[in-house]
Amino acid sequence: QVQLVESGGGLVQAGGSLRLSCAASGSVLSIGDMGWYRQAPGNQRELVATISGAGITTYADSVKERFAISRDNPKNTVTLQMNSLKREDTAVYYCYADLLLLASVRSYKYWGQGTQVTVSS
Repeated sequence: QVQLVESGGGLVQAGGSLRLSCAASGSVLSIGDMGWYRQAPGNQRELVATISGAGITTYADSVKERFAISRDNPKNTVTLQMNSLKREDTAVYYCYADLLLLASVRSYKYWGQGTQVTVSS
């Protein structure tokens, strides 16, 4: 069974930092893009950051210069380092990965279960 398991959410004061991690497990042959979305109450899910298999990164304008995404390919993990957190960063954060599974002919997007990040003033 393929899973994406997230860790690292929590409560932090504005200006603080948190580090989110997400690990893929199961019969994974290869991983394409990985990244993070977030969803605040009453809002649509929005893209936060992505990283390709080659390490090319993209960020939402609202998190540029504050967040950094990285991946460890041998460990099938993606990490989001969040610095200078603001109240508006409060949301449930979801990791995703484009996974090519053993015996599959194409990749599918898999999602983590979500982790709550709450930034207090």
